[in-house]
Amino acid sequence: MSMLTRLHYFNCVVETGSISKASRIFDVQPSSISRQLTALEKELGVLLLKRTSRNIGLTEAGQTYYKYSQKIVSDLDEARCAVNDLQQKPKGNLKVSMAVGFAECCILPMIPTFTKLYPEINLELEMTGRVVDLVEENVDVAIRTGRLRDSNLIALKLTSNNFLLCASPQYIAEHGTPKSPFELTDFECIRYEYAGWRDWYLMNDKPTKLTIKSGLTVRSINGQKQLILNHAGFALMPKWSVINELDNGTLVQVLEQNIFSPYESMSSTYAIYLKRELISPKVRVFIDFIKDHIDYNS
Repeated sequence: MSMLTRLHYFNCVVETGSISKASRIFDVQPSSISRQLTALEKELGVLLLKRTSRNIGLTEAGQTYYKYSQKIVSDLDEARCAVNDLQQKPKGNLKVSMAVGFAECCILPMIPTFTKLYPEINLELEMTGRVVDLVEENVDVAIRTGRLRDSNLIALKLTSNNFLLCASPQYIAEHGTPKSPFELTDFECIRYEYAGWRDWYLMNDKPTKLTIKSGLTVRSINGQKQLILNHAGFALMPKWSVINELDNGTLVQVLEQNIFSPYESMSSTYAIYLKRELISPKVRVFIDFIKDHIDYNS
């Protein structure tokens, strides 16, 4: 077994915190990786990893060795990729996991253009409300709303989730318009059924939870939009989900002077991928494409 392979194994175990996860990435048995790590420690004459039944950590020597190992592997990968990229087009399988509402409103409409530009990339698109493990599930790019917690990931902001209070012109003609957010108790309000997003907050000075009249609850951005398009009441909608309807007049924004959120803080939507010195051409062109085609101000 080459020293370079051992360094790859060592770096991956450090970055994933798991021999089993590393084994899935390299498609080898966990015992094979464990043997190579032991051989590496024996060759160096020092303990690099602290292994317990639950996790793996670095010794002081391991921390020092990891810094050099990471740079060696990164430099060699960069050299190889630099040469390969001169001759290779972006191609191969690309797995993308996306939040359902954002995918339906923003990503899926642009996919036909992307596939025409990059016909050798085979897209696997997953739409889900759960947070996926990129390593565990072999996901190349995840599109999520929220904060980045994993330091092994890079998050590229695609757009702010600016929430607007919207209804149809017919509903407003029949029921009127609230003069302030505190009058929403007099109007039908459609709540988004998702933990952490089901309440309505006024964000003007500090987060103030609003009391609303809520007879309808739906766990779907597009479900909310269909309900208000059919005159069911008001809903807090991300601007990216209703921008076309606001332009053509089928929906109307009210109380524009106020800032709303379904959560106690403002949020954004990100493209998330594993931290690497160089990312593969297929990931790079996909990230660049959606970044260029999404309105950052939406």
